[in-house]
Amino acid sequence: MKKSVFVTGAHDGTGFAIASRFASEGYAVFVGSREKSKAEAAAKKLEEQYGVFAKGYSYRTSTLDEDEVKAIFSDIRAEGYLLDTIVLNAANLGIGQVSLEVDIMDFMGVFTTNIGWNFLMAREAARQMKEKGGGAIVFIGSNSSVRVTENRCAYCSSKSAINAMSKSLAVDLGKYGIRSNCVLPGMIKTTRWEQNINNAKYCLPNYTPIHDIATFEDVANAAWYLGSDQSRNTTGAEIIVDGGMLAQLTPNINRELWKDE
Repeated sequence: MKKSVFVTGAHDGTGFAIASRFASEGYAVFVGSREKSKAEAAAKKLEEQYGVFAKGYSYRTSTLDEDEVKAIFSDIRAEGYLLDTIVLNAANLGIGQVSLEVDIMDFMGVFTTNIGWNFLMAREAARQMKEKGGGAIVFIGSNSSVRVTENRCAYCSSKSAINAMSKSLAVDLGKYGIRSNCVLPGMIKTTRWEQNINNAKYCLPNYTPIHDIATFEDVANAAWYLGSDQSRNTTGAEIIVDGGMLAQLTPNINRELWKDE
């Protein structure tokens, strides 16, 4: 049976780069997005560019609908596949949740998506992987799970919980040949970066030891390693892709920042 991968939050940005990385290696790719039209458009683009089978799925991440998740995996089976890899990239970013003011339902909504929904997706994928004889679960976490940022309590704590959940799955599922690992990106060159919103190109977090931050492809390469047989003896681990931010106690604030030519 041809190898296959499901990537959530994959219609653009980091998720699409991850889907493209697996497609370039010949994997059939199932693309997840909150919007059906975007998922289908991304799948079509992958098919045309790489000549692989690809299909898009839409879903709600704000509610814990187990039947909805099961329906997705039933359809993957109906297409003739059992997953080899799932990359859980979709997330609730929980931006601007001031701890003394945030509504508790908004706070818990971050956990519904980042923990509850990701667990349901990982579990259904693992059931297929067990049947197939093995597989890989890859969580796209964050270096914010280790060192936090202001007004992101729900996001940072949920990403920390993902690290523990991944380790738990590594221990629980290892006997079935299923591995579970995390990629921990730092700042990424998103549209926010390119458009220099809120002075993003020149703010303090960009003082990395290597004087650069991650591209989508940097994260995709780490996800490929953990999701493929290249990491066959790696489970319960975390790969940090943040230019060395977590390695340093304090940044070098005296160096000159990047300036556009």
